[in-house]
Amino acid sequence: MKKFVVVRLINIVITLFIIATATFFLMKMLPGSPFDEEKLSSLSDEARLEFLAKYGLDQPVGVQYVKYMGNLAKGDLGISYYFKGQEVTTLITDRIGPSALIGTQAVVLGLSIGLLLGIVAAFRHNSGWDYATMIIAVLGVSIPNFVLAALLQYYVGLKWGLLPVAFWDSYSSSIMPTLALSLTVVAMVARFMRNEMLEVLQQDYIITARSKGLGQLTVIIKHAIRNALIPVVTILGPIAVSLLTGSLVIENIFGVPGIGSLFVDSIKVSDYTIIMGLTLFYSAFFILTMLVVDLLYGIMDPRIRINGVKE
Repeated sequence: MKKFVVVRLINIVITLFIIATATFFLMKMLPGSPFDEEKLSSLSDEARLEFLAKYGLDQPVGVQYVKYMGNLAKGDLGISYYFKGQEVTTLITDRIGPSALIGTQAVVLGLSIGLLLGIVAAFRHNSGWDYATMIIAVLGVSIPNFVLAALLQYYVGLKWGLLPVAFWDSYSSSIMPTLALSLTVVAMVARFMRNEMLEVLQQDYIITARSKGLGQLTVIIKHAIRNALIPVVTILGPIAVSLLTGSLVIENIFGVPGIGSLFVDSIKVSDYTIIMGLTLFYSAFFILTMLVVDLLYGIMDPRIRINGVKE
């Protein structure tokens, strides 16, 4: 297991190096500039060079790349072009709180409801519970979260006045974004859990456990759920990453000051350093989450051996 983790960590470093390199040169190839060209053209040659030197843009691209990677190795993501004088690392850390809050709530809520619906649907196969769960699963996957967000804003926010429509001024502002994000999680987890539970319940070890006189609850918790959760963990990894790192659309709809809205704003103004910083942040979080998912496989099912390495 230790060897597997070390190898994976080395691969993560190499992968992030490739992503950082590709992102850097792609940013240099984009048309336009994060600066106001009219203002730059109005400056004298000396003032213009001084301004570009401030951000290290007066040097060749190769030199800029070496300096960027050197700073990156120290954990320095650079200085924002648009938010004058602010470090990218500081901007991300200031914005990650709201995104993590609504993302964590959406994952916990969606996972709890989805697992419950999936388990009940499997044990009540071809009943009203089962059909209702499948309807919820289809609607959750079919309805985009921004449509649900608009419906929540109109009915819950405007018509009924129960929650704030937008902006971020109290905990209540996080409830509607959480609901809008959690529906997809509920739908996917419920569908996967139902299908896996139906398959697990037909296995010989479940029939043997029941023949030994074990109670229904014992069979569910100790035997069925643990084995049915493995495919659910697989889909939960990418879902958790997308929610915890901020939903681009939902954060803009509800005015949430998270990293999702920061990413959209940085693209609008061509703030290259923020775009590169957030791309690396998303990539690192996704890769590390998938590593955790792989490690959970071995914990949930001891029969699984990673790369043939015995614990």
